[in-house]
Amino acid sequence: MSRAARLARGAAKRCARCGAGGLFTSRFEMADACPACGLEFEREEGYWVGAMIVNIVVTELVFGAVLVGGMLASWPDVPWTQLLIAGVVLNVAVPVLFYPRSKTLWVGIDRFFTDPPDA
Repeated sequence: MSRAARLARGAAKRCARCGAGGLFTSRFEMADACPACGLEFEREEGYWVGAMIVNIVVTELVFGAVLVGGMLASWPDVPWTQLLIAGVVLNVAVPVLFYPRSKTLWVGIDRFFTDPPDA
């Protein structure tokens, strides 16, 4: 399995090692290990800080794209109030909606750097 496949599996909310789904016991609760291959997800205390960083980066990229896109699309009469409201809504909604995917994507990033590619 290539390293790119590990990232793609994580982005698809699948196990980075085997590609199995069903990693979440509820919307926000991830299983301790993959039900198919047994890969333990939380390798050490503080492991999910990386997932938090991924979530913040995605949120701010979406926010920046909407802000700049809105400014460019409406220049010179920028609707600042609407952009402010859109920004607040995005900065609340995106982290909540992206939370599960950020965890599996973080596992994929971790596997990308720690597992050697299969020969």
